Amino acid sequence: MKERVITGVKPTGLVHIGNYFGAIKPTLEMSKSFETLVFLADYHALNFITSAKELREFSLRLASTYLACGLDPEKIVFFRQSDVPETFELNWILSNVTPKGLMNRAHAYKAIVEANESEGQDRDHGVNMGLYNYPILMAADILIYDTKYVPVGLDQKQHCEIARDIAQYFNKRYGETFMLPEAKISESVGTIVGLDGRKMSKSYNNTIELFCDEKTLQKTINKIVTDSRTPGEPKDADCTLAKLYELFATKDEAQDFKEDLKSGLGWGEAKKMLFEKMNSFIKPMREKYDYYVSNPDLVEKILQAGAEKARLIARATLNRARQAVGVNKKES
Repeated sequence: MKERVITGVKPTGLVHIGNYFGAIKPTLEMSKSFETLVFLADYHALNFITSAKELREFSLRLASTYLACGLDPEKIVFFRQSDVPETFELNWILSNVTPKGLMNRAHAYKAIVEANESEGQDRDHGVNMGLYNYPILMAADILIYDTKYVPVGLDQKQHCEIARDIAQYFNKRYGETFMLPEAKISESVGTIVGLDGRKMSKSYNNTIELFCDEKTLQKTINKIVTDSRTPGEPKDADCTLAKLYELFATKDEAQDFKEDLKSGLGWGEAKKMLFEKMNSFIKPMREKYDYYVSNPDLVEKILQAGAEKARLIARATLNRARQAVGVNKKES
C-alpha cells in the first residue's frame, strides 16, 4: 500500500492563486505517489467564521475549487471534517493525555498572549477554548487516519510536531496505538508574490482571486505595483509581473517575457500579456468551478461518498484507541 498523507483546508474565504500554487497543485501532484486524503476543516473554521451562511457558502466554494482544479474523488478521499464524528471522540481521548504546557507553547495561542501582555490586557483576553485546544483537534485529524506524512509549510511545522508529541504521550501510557506522523515540508509555500511584491496573503490584501470573472481579473492585474519607467525604458526582469507570468507560462515563454521587459516593454502592455496568459490557464478551471458551485447537490454527493471512505479508516483507529484506554470490550 502507498504511504498515506492528509491535508485539511479551512473554508474561511475565497481561494487565491497563491493558495493554488502553494497548496492545491502540490497536493494533487502528491496524490500520484501517496494515498491522499483531503478534507474541508469546517469545525476548525468556527474560530474564524461566525456566520452559518458564510461557512456553508465557503465550504461549497472550497470543495468546488478543488474539484475544478483536478481533484479526482475516485483517487483522493475528499470529505468534510464534520462528517467524520469519530474524529471528535478521539479528540476527547487525546485531550486526556495532552499536557497543558504543550498547548501553552502553540504558536497561535502564544501570539495572542504576547499581544495581550504588550497592550496591558489580561493574557487570555479574547482566547476561547476552541482556539486553545485547536492543536488537539488537529492531532485527531492526523492520527485517526494512520497518517505517515502531513504536507505543511515551515510556519505550520509545529502542528505536525504537536500531533506527534500527543501520539507519543498516548503510546507511552497505553501501548503502541498511533503511527507517528512526519511533517513533509513544501519549499514552494510562501513564495508566490502578491500585487505589491510581498508574499501573497489575505492579511496584506494583495491577492488575486483564482476564479474571479475575467473583468475582475484584468482590474486586479492592473493594480500590480510597478515603477515609473516608461515604454522603451528597460525594466527589471525580476519584477512582480515577471514572477507571476512564469507561474502560468512555459519556461521559454517566461524567458521571452523577461527579454521583452529588458527591451522596454511598457507596463500596460506587460499587464495585458499577463492577463491573457493567466486567463487562458484559469478559464477551463473557472468553467468547471462555476458548474460545481451551481450544482451543490453533486458536490454534497461527492463529499458524502468521501466521508464514507474516510470513516472506514477512522473507525478502525478509534476502536484501537478505545480498546487501549478500556472504554469498550476488547474483541477476542
